[in-house]
This record gives sequence, C-alpha cells and structure tokens, in this order.
Amino acid sequence: MNRFTTTPRSRASSACSAFALLLTLGAVGACTSYGPGDLGPGRSEAEVRNKMGEPTGRYPLPDGGSRVEYARGPAGAHTYMVDVDAAGRVRSVEQVLTERNFNAVQIGTPREDVRRLLGRPSETRGGWRGGGEVWSYRYDWVGTCRWFQIGVDNSLVREANYAVDPDCDDNRKD
Repeated sequence: MNRFTTTPRSRASSACSAFALLLTLGAVGACTSYGPGDLGPGRSEAEVRNKMGEPTGRYPLPDGGSRVEYARGPAGAHTYMVDVDAAGRVRSVEQVLTERNFNAVQIGTPREDVRRLLGRPSETRGGWRGGGEVWSYRYDWVGTCRWFQIGVDNSLVREANYAVDPDCDDNRKD
C-alpha cells in the first residue's frame, strides 16, 4: 500500500508548533482537566463536563446512550471517549488513539464508524485520490511520534496506513 506523502516542516515551524501547544495546554489546564482522572463508571455526564469541559463530539450508540468525545491539544495525540448510558451515567472512559483501535479500521469501514471509534482527526485534508479526504490521527507510540492516516471517500474507508508524523523533531526516529 502506498504511503500518503507530506512535506517535512522546518525546525522553526516545529518550534512554533511546540510553543503553541504549550500555551494551549496551559489555557486548557486553567479551565478544565486534560484527562479524565477519577471519572469512571456511575459518574454523571454533568460531572464529566465540569471536569473536562465541552465535548468536541458526540456519537449515538445503539442502546440509546452516547459516546462523548474529548479530543485534546492541537496536536491531537490523545482523544478520550466517555460512553454514557441513556440516563446520562458513565459506563466507560477510554483514550482511543491506540494501535488496537487503529488496527480495527479496515478497508470498507463506514466513515461514521471511524469517527465513533477514533473521534475527529488531528488533521483533515482534501484531495485523496481526486475525490476524498485524508484523515490523520497523531499519537505517541513507545516514545516515537507517529500518525495513522485514513483515505476516505463519501462513505467508506478506502486506504489506511501508519506513517512518521511530519511535525516530529528531526532527532526523534522510529
């Protein structure tokens, strides 16, 4: 399978990105918690919102509950999904940007299922094979800076692959 190609950014661009990330994390930390901490099963969705702020997405679940997305940071290396039942009580909390979840994305997976599984991408760009989009999910894997990319058309995943994140510091190798 072909890799999606990107143009590496300069060290100055990477430094600016890192500085912007630190500023944003500081601002987020002043108002809400970055991660879920002790929020677990049985807590109310209102408690989650008080601790983590406004969600970045919401996806319906088949049993009438919801999957509530909390994408964190401009780099998007962490996305927490909080599953709540129809009564608004937490059933589970998970950091979903993991290889286990990425490997669950197969060719032919509906794009709505990908969003419910992984949340919003760190980066989206058009022009995949002339008509779709490329969704890129940043994540950290054992000290390396990686991303998972998905080529989607109007309704389905058409391609998926791992790659080195172009925003990585030149000194970090996989």
